[in-house]
This record gives sequence, C-alpha cells and structure tokens, in this order.
Amino acid sequence: MSSTTITTVVEHVVLFKVKDSTDPTASDAMISRLTALISLPSVSHLSAAPILRSRSPSAAGFTHILHSRYPSKSALADYSAHPDHLSVVRESVLPIVDDIMAVDWVADLPPAVAALPPGSAVRVTFVKPKEGGDDEIVRVLGGIDVSGRPIEEASFGRNFSPGRAKGFTVAFMSVFRGTEEMDAVEGMAEVEAVKERVWPLIEDLIIVDFVVPAAPASL
Repeated sequence: MSSTTITTVVEHVVLFKVKDSTDPTASDAMISRLTALISLPSVSHLSAAPILRSRSPSAAGFTHILHSRYPSKSALADYSAHPDHLSVVRESVLPIVDDIMAVDWVADLPPAVAALPPGSAVRVTFVKPKEGGDDEIVRVLGGIDVSGRPIEEASFGRNFSPGRAKGFTVAFMSVFRGTEEMDAVEGMAEVEAVKERVWPLIEDLIIVDFVVPAAPASL
C-alpha cells in the first residue's frame, strides 16, 4: 500500500480490573471522566467502555477498556503527562481498580479512520509470543486481507511500551460495524487458517470485545 493511501496512527489500549466492591456510580464516573479526555488537543480518538466479553482465560477479571489514537508517539506522551489525564487517573481510576495493563503500537491505516463510529464492535487481542515467534506473528497479521470481509478495519503492531504490558508484545485490533458482524467471523475459513498458523507460536493471549459508545451530549 503506498504512502499516499495510508496514515500512521499510534494506538493506546488500557484494560482495567475494577474492584468487585466498587459502587457502580464510581465505575461510571471513571468512564465518564476518561471519555472527557477526548477534548485534549493531542487526542485523535478516545472511547472508554465496559468490556462486552472476555474471550480468553488471561482476560478474565478485566472489566473496562480505554482505546485512544494519536498522530504520533510524542502526542501520546503529551496526553499521558497532561494534568487533566493525571487527575483522572489519580482521583477516579487508581482508587477503584485492582489491576491495569496497557499496550501501545504504531499502525498504518486508511487516512479516514482515526475516529471509530459509535456502535462499532471492536475485538482487541494481545499476544505473548513464544521465544522467537514475534516476527512470524507480525508477518501473518500483515498478510490479512480484510477487503470483502465483515471487518471494517484491522490494526496491528508491536508494543513499544513494555512497562505495563505484562510481557504481551504484539497487538491486533479488528473493528466491525456491530456485534452481529463481529460474531459472523467465528468459524470463517480464513480466520481458522490464521489461527492454525499462529497458535503454535503463542504462549498466552488476551482477547476482549467492546462496543464503542456514543459520545455524551456535553462533548
């Protein structure tokens, strides 16, 4: 794909494990305050939501997800260091969560897809490869052709922020128009063929689904 038909985005995905004892109003407030960070100048897209489905044992316990996009690594760094972001983390996230993990990667995508439409169903996969498996997994993911498939968009890459990634080094995200389209890929021959190629290379997986919520009216 030529450079005139793609744009580079930085993907940032955070998984949260909210404490079982948390009052629902507190978790709602966390999501609301995270969502409001879309107003920061460095952010191209941001959505925060409850996890719809955890699809792997290692994903069990994670309850909420944040997905955001930035035009560059420096823009992500600006977001991370912004006082508003730090305030939300300190006041609304850390007091109610047991665990957090985050994965960041650079992806080449069509230029018009920075923001995901509300109602989009998203499947996020984090991969912890066996030793030496990274290159082949990335090569296989790079060969996936989503044209003519229920997948609206596919993003993948190597994690460049190891501090909170728990050893997961490759990420893949597939976006669908809705949950019906997402469910339709189960058992497709092309999907099963990819699984057969990468399963022997994987030590562990985290797979979660979520739906992009509508932006609050105030935003």
